[in-house]
Amino acid sequence: MTRFRNTVNGQPRGGDQWIASLNPFDGEAWAEIPRGTAADADEAVTAAHKAFSSGPWPAMTATARGKLLRRFGDLILRDAEKLAAIEVRDNGKLYAEMLGQLRYIPEWFHYFGGLADKIEGGVLPMDKPEMFAFTKPEPLGVVVAITPWNSPLLLLAWKLAPALAAGCTVVIKPSEFTSCSTLALMELVAEAGFPPGVVNTVTGYGSEIGTALSEHPLVAKLAFTGGDATGTAVYSSAAKGLKHVTLELGGKSPNIIFDDARLEDAVKGAISGIFAASGQTCIAGSRLLVQRSVYEEVAQRVTAFAGTAQMGDPMLDTTQVGPITTVPQRDKVLSYIDMARQEGARCLLGGGRPSRPDLARGWFVEPTIFADVDNSMRIAREEVFGPVLSIIPFEDEDHAVEIANDTIYGLAAGVWTGSTRRAFLMADKLQAGTVWVNTYRAVSFMAPFGGYKKSGIGRESGQAAIREYLQTKTVWINLAEGVSNPFVLR
Repeated sequence: MTRFRNTVNGQPRGGDQWIASLNPFDGEAWAEIPRGTAADADEAVTAAHKAFSSGPWPAMTATARGKLLRRFGDLILRDAEKLAAIEVRDNGKLYAEMLGQLRYIPEWFHYFGGLADKIEGGVLPMDKPEMFAFTKPEPLGVVVAITPWNSPLLLLAWKLAPALAAGCTVVIKPSEFTSCSTLALMELVAEAGFPPGVVNTVTGYGSEIGTALSEHPLVAKLAFTGGDATGTAVYSSAAKGLKHVTLELGGKSPNIIFDDARLEDAVKGAISGIFAASGQTCIAGSRLLVQRSVYEEVAQRVTAFAGTAQMGDPMLDTTQVGPITTVPQRDKVLSYIDMARQEGARCLLGGGRPSRPDLARGWFVEPTIFADVDNSMRIAREEVFGPVLSIIPFEDEDHAVEIANDTIYGLAAGVWTGSTRRAFLMADKLQAGTVWVNTYRAVSFMAPFGGYKKSGIGRESGQAAIREYLQTKTVWINLAEGVSNPFVLR
């Protein structure tokens, strides 16, 4: 049994109690992480605050910070295979998917490393002739980064890279289900040369350490990715201390196929949108909206394609659909499948756990497709977070927009069409933070990512992300020799 330890102020930290990490493919415990306490959380935040306030980190130039970030990215690339294998054992996603992510994650540290010394203030034009004024962007302070179990290191990079580039210090709280890769990453933080206390970790159950982190008076910002219920709780805790927040929450994203689309590509986009990563992505295209004239054809094509998906060991190149990451999540997905049947949806494929003996110990759910879904059904309104697709017919553009926007979420949307006019029209009308046209599930370190409505607050990636970790100071300099009436506003 491998034991991973936290890092606080550059030193390894164990614990009096440990949490077993289970492999979703076979259900076996393979590693342990510390079960942190409120005292552990306080120690990590205190270390981060000390590193932010004094020592080498605040004295370091932005250029020097950028060099550390780029070196860190190079080390991640060097150890990509090792870190990807840890993530697969932790969360059950495909090795091919995790390795692709680990080889791409360094780009965030290279990008924000380059951006670190390009954060500029400005001289303000003044209506007061004897005053000179300018602005200075400054780091917020200690950031608590709370990451989910589906893509731990990728979603950590989205927070860690801009926070460090801005000059903040960080305490990472990963999901208790998938902490191992984050704790392994901390070895590279030290190797890259970051001063002690700049990046710290504390692992454990949110119910036991969440309040200590989110309400700590030395924390300036909370950056959270996860479900909207937990996100609401994080937001509420942050409000008590008037802390800054970035929240990337759930989605019920529409993937819209028009009858003028190249159907072969659209079907692949539908498959990618929901069955890649076993549907365990916030951007999952879980609602497939199909124009009625091609509805039955698309439903047949998607069902036939999904029916060929190979389930199995996520470490194998031949596997296309892996297990669900946790037992509670698997059971939740199965409950939604039962719910869809009760609501009258027609099951075209899957609908339960696979019967193959070699998959019996794993937490698998078959790729499942429901047709004849109405947007008022719970299967179409609530985030399932699993390999379950709802196919919904629509008549025309207006009807598609009406259905697509009829949700509390607004994280992403897909549009498949051969019309340039329609592509721009739909992009304008869809209420989503990201709209993909004739593609799906594409992300980049250059492209801002975030949601509308209950899908979140703030943006990650791109130049917009670094502003989430900065505050603006305005400096006034009086050039006059005398001071006018002190009882009157200048």
